[in-house]
Amino acid sequence: MSTALLLFPDFALILLGFALRRWMALGDHFWAGVERLVYFILFPALLVNAILKTRLDLAAATPLLATALGAMAAGMALSWLARPLFGLKPMVFASVFQCGYRFNSYIGLAAAGLLFGTPGIAALGLIVGVAVPFANLSSVWMLARHGETGVWRELLRNPLIWATLAGLVLNLAGFEAPKPLATFLGRLADASIALGLLAVGAALRLQGQGDRPGVLGASVYLCLVKLLAVPLAALLLGSWLGLQGLFLGVAVLFASLPTASSAYILAMRMGGDGRAVAWIISATTLASMLTMPLWAARVGG
Repeated sequence: MSTALLLFPDFALILLGFALRRWMALGDHFWAGVERLVYFILFPALLVNAILKTRLDLAAATPLLATALGAMAAGMALSWLARPLFGLKPMVFASVFQCGYRFNSYIGLAAAGLLFGTPGIAALGLIVGVAVPFANLSSVWMLARHGETGVWRELLRNPLIWATLAGLVLNLAGFEAPKPLATFLGRLADASIALGLLAVGAALRLQGQGDRPGVLGASVYLCLVKLLAVPLAALLLGSWLGLQGLFLGVAVLFASLPTASSAYILAMRMGGDGRAVAWIISATTLASMLTMPLWAARVGG
């Protein structure tokens, strides 16, 4: 089966979430509740469940993490060029800068499970645990002069980081979950994928930016950075570091993910240009339906 067909169920769920948000009168509170349920309960259970089931070799994972962070750093460097290239105002630039390297964990964990099974989820979980603080620190630093600066509080409250750490500690301690607990975690993990992707689709915003040509040009540029340049950097760096098979595939998959919806929340909370960020999130999510299968096929996913 081709990679595009393997990923089709995930992207179909995103489109279904988009349709449900607009055609069913479920209300904003419903979708906000779904997002909180997935973020604080279901996805942490997915990470713990996957890491517990996987034999981990942290020494072998070092090149994987180096590749992921290196690809993010490349995205930051290229995103920095958006301001001089398109003459963006400081706060607009600070808002969209994060869109060139932040990643949607919901889509990533779902795709990793489809393409690589439980070991893929565990490997991506390790990346998420390291990359989330890196992404949040850089994003908040760029926006800090215009809003809240509680970055450490945000990191300490991040359930994906804590779930990754908990899974690692239990795994390295040799803990084996009793069957009832394993079944419980498995049920939560199964629910996380569908609800998480529906929430991604429900959050899509398609408001245009034709009245702001400079911002539109920068937005298109950042979409190209996120979907093409960053995964290319991961492929080249990972190959240079000797990654192969599962780890190379997961590293490139991580780098090819669309921009995280949390980028919009951060921009709005700190007085930024939420409209521009929402456009980039939506554009990268929709365009990734074409680009992610191509990158996954390139590395044999």
